[in-house]
Amino acid sequence: MDFLVWDEIKMNEKYLNRITFGDCIDNIPHLTDDSIDLFLSDIPYGINLDDWDVLHNNTNSALLGKSPAQEGKTGFKRRGKPINGWSQADRNIGMEYQEWCNNWASKVYQKMKKGSFLFVFGARRTIHRVINAFEDSGFLLKDTMAWKKPSAHHRAQRVSIVLERRGLTEEAKKWDGWRLGNLAPIWEPIAWFMKPYKIGGTITDNILENEVGAMNIGECKLNGSCPTNLLQFGFRRNEKRTHEAQKPLDLIEYLIKLTTREEQIVLDPFMGSGTTAIAAINMNRKFIGFEINQDFYEKSLLRIEEAESKSGLECLPVFQQTLFNANDYNPPAKERGK
Repeated sequence: MDFLVWDEIKMNEKYLNRITFGDCIDNIPHLTDDSIDLFLSDIPYGINLDDWDVLHNNTNSALLGKSPAQEGKTGFKRRGKPINGWSQADRNIGMEYQEWCNNWASKVYQKMKKGSFLFVFGARRTIHRVINAFEDSGFLLKDTMAWKKPSAHHRAQRVSIVLERRGLTEEAKKWDGWRLGNLAPIWEPIAWFMKPYKIGGTITDNILENEVGAMNIGECKLNGSCPTNLLQFGFRRNEKRTHEAQKPLDLIEYLIKLTTREEQIVLDPFMGSGTTAIAAINMNRKFIGFEINQDFYEKSLLRIEEAESKSGLECLPVFQQTLFNANDYNPPAKERGK
């Protein structure tokens, strides 16, 4: 074998089955081209959820601050920006987020196998920016799915109360029953992309060549029915929560099982709490992950260590248990994720 080709194959070895502390933009170029079978990531949404989610330059001292009413809250803990913005410059935030996405998506493109899938979680208000960035990077949008959450934080202030505080009694009566804000955000979008395969070929030809591009419907039926693009998964009864944007392990395992075979490689450049790594271990897949936040990085390593120490039965899902057959369950390999 040519030494250059062998060196390219070995490029992934130092990243396989571990979360690397660092910026994915610096590390992705070192991965082997055409080697990743699935991209699956709950990326930052660019909605000012916390410091790590502020992906624009238009900030001030009020952003992410707290009012007395927000002290001790589990949801809406910090001050964000209103949809109308605080200044005209706020109208550029969406484009700045799109440019941020494009910066790393363009680097991911050449690392994915032809015909491979990419699942990207996003926010309802910013997912179109993600789609624009990925399409500009060369990917094709296959579908937009919805993850329906078991519950949703909701804050919709009464208009009447706001008016009463202003001393506008008659106006408050007129607007009784009306509220400010949004409807309860019970779902989140998942953009489903595909890397184009060879022009003139077929998806079946590509499946035979690269072993990606098909869906494992036979093992992913829910309650005996073929799945839809509305996914309803909740957290397991004792599932540890270390990140406020964390996704259920069952949901991530489902997406991995739907689109990959055992021993294939799953890439998550924004590992956060490490859920993708744990799901890959449970599903007997390899993974590559990056995390730039040291606190999240350290917590993710602890989660992986705890997950590997559990028995197979303890790892079985609480929600939608019909997804997996307990008789076919393989315990995670202890050497993974170190």
